[in-house]
Amino acid sequence: PNGSGKTTLVRAMLGLLPLEQGSVLVDGRPVGSWSRPQLARIVGVVGQQEEAVFRLSVAETVMLGRYAHLGPLAQPREVDRAAVRAALERCDIVELAERPIDTLSGGEWKRVRVARALAQEPRVLVLDEPTASLDIRHEMELFELIRQLVDGGLAGLVITHHLNLAARFADRIVLLNQGVVVAEGVPSTVLNRETLSRVFEWPVAVRVWSDGSPQVVPLRAGEKENYP
Repeated sequence: PNGSGKTTLVRAMLGLLPLEQGSVLVDGRPVGSWSRPQLARIVGVVGQQEEAVFRLSVAETVMLGRYAHLGPLAQPREVDRAAVRAALERCDIVELAERPIDTLSGGEWKRVRVARALAQEPRVLVLDEPTASLDIRHEMELFELIRQLVDGGLAGLVITHHLNLAARFADRIVLLNQGVVVAEGVPSTVLNRETLSRVFEWPVAVRVWSDGSPQVVPLRAGEKENYP
């Protein structure tokens, strides 16, 4: 639910907020022991919203992902240009390379931001509500891209309100409510009628899609759950 602590949890995991208790380990080391450039070489982050401030090209924007490897004022090397080309290809935006970023659609801009994170050559990709404000096609394209990246060996952590998309694409779901982990496990275990109705304080029905994933249907006020 809104305000359950999803973004706060991820910020704490990335060392951007102090922990009240517990610990966070990245590759077996406390997150606070990593310098920011070191951490950026392992974890790529795509935040909720970002405005295009400077009129850079897509390729120039993706090259910013190499900052952790280059440092300030250093000139891009061939290895950096190769990483940018690979990121553009993985996100299927090679044809947009020379386009100014302020001319992109919302879906294109999200792909550019994912490509910038991939240019860091991370082992983990963290995305905070990456499909916010996107239509169905662009939502699906982005989730398909993330699934492809994970299938290719990248670890992925996605914050999302889209229960049905999470059910179809995620290997594992953690359900939060008021800062507490309510349930965790495979989608078919976490996304059940009793848990969801309690957590979201609204009655739902859960049906199984042809791929075996649970699909959640919010019920209208007074509607019976045993509808045809």
